[in-house]
Amino acid sequence: MTILTLAAAMAALQSGPLPLPVTVPEAPGVSADPTCGGRAPLAGIAFCYAMTQAAVEGVVEVYNADFARQGWLAADGADNRVVFVRRKEGGGCDAFQLLAFPGPTAGPTAPAYVALATVPGDPCTAANQAAQQAPQVAPQAAPQ
Repeated sequence: MTILTLAAAMAALQSGPLPLPVTVPEAPGVSADPTCGGRAPLAGIAFCYAMTQAAVEGVVEVYNADFARQGWLAADGADNRVVFVRRKEGGGCDAFQLLAFPGPTAGPTAPAYVALATVPGDPCTAANQAAQQAPQVAPQAAPQ
């Protein structure tokens, strides 16, 4: 499945974040941060939330559980990024991604952030088209 990263989505979107296809749950100690920790390019494509570095792991666990309850599947990710997809009734899927990152200083009470951004287009349809267009390699006979 081909999934756009937040950096790739930044290049495609310059007019502000697309509406999220998910309801973000409230969590204690979390507040909206329209600056994304002072990262203007990210603020242009994502909805950001601030918390402490000590709280970020627990907040992400709350978010993941609530997203699963809403029918979202964690389909891809690495380190501090998770891509969620949900199938549409008529085919294809919606997708968004979560990115967690620290503020400029370290420590349990220092700020940390979670950015949520819609993946534009239909990544499931794009992945299916790419798979259908991939060249097919015929098996070769074993040497005799």
